[in-house]
Amino acid sequence: MSLRITPLTDPAHGPHGRRLAWLASDADSIPAGTAFLRLLDGGQAHIAELDLRVHPAERRKGVGSRLLDTAVATARDNARRRVVAQAEAGSPGDRFLAARGFRKVLTFRYTRLAMADVDPTVLAGIVERPHPGYRLTSWQGTVPDDLARTFAASRRAMDDMPMDDAEYGTVAWDVDRVRAAAKAVEQRGDHLHTVVAIDASDGSIAGFTELVIPGNGTGDGQHYGTGVLPEHRGHGLGRWMKAESIRQTHRDYPALDGLLTDTVDSNAHMRRINDGLGYTPTHTAHQYQLDL
Repeated sequence: MSLRITPLTDPAHGPHGRRLAWLASDADSIPAGTAFLRLLDGGQAHIAELDLRVHPAERRKGVGSRLLDTAVATARDNARRRVVAQAEAGSPGDRFLAARGFRKVLTFRYTRLAMADVDPTVLAGIVERPHPGYRLTSWQGTVPDDLARTFAASRRAMDDMPMDDAEYGTVAWDVDRVRAAAKAVEQRGDHLHTVVAIDASDGSIAGFTELVIPGNGTGDGQHYGTGVLPEHRGHGLGRWMKAESIRQTHRDYPALDGLLTDTVDSNAHMRRINDGLGYTPTHTAHQYQLDL
């Protein structure tokens, strides 16, 4: 088929990376597929994240290969050493990436908690159980000024999460970055809810869990991350914070259908927490990496 690849202007540029986009169309200017390439920065400046999609009716016609060639060439031109992409296990994208030289480096397990199955009494029992030396607090939207510095510092709790064979670099969080992330959620009309565990000895944040709710309060919410600093692990803080997050959501958003989360398959600890709180598997996905 006659195919044209057109660069697009993507408004999703930000202070911590930029995104490039292309549209594949046929001789009649009918769209056949798209590719987005996010160029990360800082400790991830060697990585480009690829999101490539081809309309089902246009598959096996070379559309994906042309888009991939364009994206990979651009990644090389921008001095990237790796291109990473994700596809649902068993999907056409899964097979496409494996056939194009990408290697599977990570498996994600996706799960969902139906809000109709939530038992507030059970959650209250988890939340109200004392955790000596710690207390919970929470906020909506941007972190309060008095907790901003310690919240930014607590983000390193994610630095050592299991990554199997993936080499994903590090993300440097500061106060400006956590505020910018919250602002991005607000600007698209959604609600960011954060629950943290506070170390009572000095008032610092020992761990956090974040949840994003659709702006209209319906459909499914999405967990963004749960982490406990290494020096505070072993006290059940992850389960405690997540139970409180679910409890608040169940109370405040009665029209919400469910909560979604994803966990690296080898992260047995977080999988046990999710399973114990009632999350059930929906599907798995593979992360692929192409070394340039």
